[in-house]
Amino acid sequence: MQKFKKVWILRPFMVLAVALSALLLLIAYFYHWVLFVCLFPLVLGALIYMFYRYFRLHREIYRLLKNMGQHLNVTHRQGMFNLPMPAAVVTQRREVIWYNDAFRKVLSEEDLYGSYLNRITFRSLEELKHHQGDVISYKDKHYKVYIVSSDSETEALHLLYFIDVTELYDTMRKYQMTRPVVMVILLDSYEEIVKNARESEKTQILSEVNRLLEQYIGKTTGFIIRLERDRYMAIIERQHFDKMLQDRFTILDETKNILTTERVPITLSIGIGYQADTFAENEQDARQALEMALGRGGDQVALMIEGGFKFYGGASKGVEKRTKVKSRIVASAMSELILNSDQVLIMGHKFADLDAVGSAIGMARACQCLGKEVHIVLDYHKCLADTLVDHYRKFEQDERLFIPPHEAMSLARRGTLLIIVDTHSPHFVESAEVYQACKNVVVIDHHRKMVDYIDNAVIFYHEPYASSASEMVTELVQYLGNECVLAHYHAEALLSGIMLDTKNFIMKTGVRTFEAAAYLKKMGADTVEVRKLFASSMDSYQNKTKLVASAEVYNGCAIACSDLLTDDIRVVAAQAADDLLGINGVDASFVMYEQGDTVNVSARSMGAMNVQVIMETLGGGGHLTMAAAQIADSDMPKVKQLLLNAIDDYNTTHKKVSPNT
Repeated sequence: MQKFKKVWILRPFMVLAVALSALLLLIAYFYHWVLFVCLFPLVLGALIYMFYRYFRLHREIYRLLKNMGQHLNVTHRQGMFNLPMPAAVVTQRREVIWYNDAFRKVLSEEDLYGSYLNRITFRSLEELKHHQGDVISYKDKHYKVYIVSSDSETEALHLLYFIDVTELYDTMRKYQMTRPVVMVILLDSYEEIVKNARESEKTQILSEVNRLLEQYIGKTTGFIIRLERDRYMAIIERQHFDKMLQDRFTILDETKNILTTERVPITLSIGIGYQADTFAENEQDARQALEMALGRGGDQVALMIEGGFKFYGGASKGVEKRTKVKSRIVASAMSELILNSDQVLIMGHKFADLDAVGSAIGMARACQCLGKEVHIVLDYHKCLADTLVDHYRKFEQDERLFIPPHEAMSLARRGTLLIIVDTHSPHFVESAEVYQACKNVVVIDHHRKMVDYIDNAVIFYHEPYASSASEMVTELVQYLGNECVLAHYHAEALLSGIMLDTKNFIMKTGVRTFEAAAYLKKMGADTVEVRKLFASSMDSYQNKTKLVASAEVYNGCAIACSDLLTDDIRVVAAQAADDLLGINGVDASFVMYEQGDTVNVSARSMGAMNVQVIMETLGGGGHLTMAAAQIADSDMPKVKQLLLNAIDDYNTTHKKVSPNT
C-alpha cells in the first residue's frame, strides 16, 4: 500500500473540500436564494470534476503498476530492490513509477513517484538507449546510465541503472588537464637585434626577454629552458595552456615593450604541440608549428592541430633580414639544379601579375645564361600583366619562351626542373597538372606561409620579409655567376614587379629592396618605361573611379562592391583597393566583384591591419598588406556579411599596431 500513498493521501483534502462546499451553499441559502441557485451548479460541477480526476489518477497508477508487475516476477522485483546501484522504472512518457532504495538515497531527496525524468536529465530515452553507458551529471556527481526496455504491447517500460563514476570522471579530467603541452619559443631576428648593440645592451635585452618568459611560464606548474641563444623550450600542463589560449598569449605584446637602441621591435614566434600521445611527438609538432609561424612573418603563435594549424597574433610587420647569406646559398644550390636538369619550366600563380611575370622573366634569363632551355608557363588570355609580356616581345623574338599550360604538359619529363615563383600553394599555381607532372620543384615566394604549402620542393626559398618575388630573384641573379647579365628589358620586368608589390616603394620596402632596385637601374632599367606598364585605358580608369566612389567605410575599412562586367575587372578592383587607402581614417580596403557564381575579394592595407588574417577567414590568403579570397557558390550580400563578421572578429581579437612598429 506504500506505493499508493500518494493517491490515498488526497482523501482528507477531498472530504474537506466537500465540507467547505456544503457550508458555502448553506450560507448562500440563508443569505439569498438567488445566490444559492447560481452557486449550486458551479459547486456541484467542481466536485464532480474533482472526483473524476481522483478516480482516473487511481486507475492510471493501478494500471501502470499492474503492467510493471506483469514484466517483473518475484525474483526480479526482489533483485531490483536489493541492487547496490540506483535503479528506476519510467514509462515511455518519462514518468517515474518505481525506484529502489539506492536511487532514493543517492539521487532523490524527495518522493519522485509520478514525477518525470527531467528532474534528473533532459536526454531522451532513445538517445540513452542508443548511447549505452553515456555519462550524465547530477548534483555535482557523474553517473553512467544503462537502460533496459520491456517489450509490452500496451505501454513499454524502461529500467534505468545509474552507476556512480564520479571518481573515475574526476581522474579522467585531471589526466586531461595535466597533459603536457610543448612550446618552442624563438626570439625573432636575433642577429638584427644584437648586430650593432654593445655587449652590455645585448645582455640587458636578453635578460629582459628571459625575465618576461620566466614570469609568463612561472605562473604555471611548468618550466622553461634555454636551448640556444635565441631559442627556448617550455613544457606546461593543459589547464594552464587553456588559460593562455583564452588570454590570446599576452607574452607577444609584453615583449614588444622592450626597447632597443635601434628601435627594432622585440617579437617572439612560438610553436606549440599538444595533441600527440608522446612528448617526442608533441616536440616534433611544436617545431613544425614554429616553422609555420616563421614562414608567416613571425610575431605569432602557431598551434599544430588535427588537419592543419591555428594561429594567434601576427598583426605586426616583420623585421627585414639584412644579411644575404641565405640568398647566396640558395643561388649556389639552384645553379647546380639548373645545370643538372634537361630543361626548365617556370610558372607563377593564376592570373599572373607583374611580380609573377617579372620574376619569371628574371629566372628565365638566369637559366638561359647557364645554357639551359627554358619556358615560362603562362595563360596569356588570363594574365594581368599582358603589357609586360608585350613589352618583352618587342626586344626578344623568342616565341617559345611563353607557352600555354597544355603545351607545357608535353615538356614535363623526369629531367625537367619546375621553378614556381610568387606563390607557394599548389592550389594557386598557373597549372596544377604541370606541377603534379614535375618531380623536381623549386619554390621562390615572399607571401606569408599558408597551411597547404608545397611540401615536396627540392628548394623552398621562402622569405616573408622580402617585398616581392622579383626582389628575391634579383638577389639570386647576382649570385649565379658573372656570366648571368641582364638586359635592360629583363631589369625593367623585375623592377615592375618590385614597384607593384611595394606600391611604388611605399609599402614593405627595406634596405635590400632599394639595393635590388639600384642593381636593376645599373642594368639599364628605365623607370619611365616601367611606369608605362602600369598605364590603363580610359574605360578602366572610369570604372575604377566608380568603384572608389561607391565605397562605404565600416570600422576603419573601406568596402566597395562592383557589378561591372568587364574583362579587366581584376586589375580595376586591385587598383581601386589601392586608391581607397588614400582616404583618411581607412586602415584597409576591400573590393568585391562577381565572376559567374564566384565572388572575388581584393584586400589591401597600409600595415595597420593584417588583411591576410581577414582573408584567411574567408578561405583566401596573401600577405600582411595585400591579400585576396575567392568564395564559390555564393553571392555578393552573403560574402559581404561574412566580410563584416571577419572584420569585427579581427578588431576584437587583434591589437592594432601602427605601420611604424
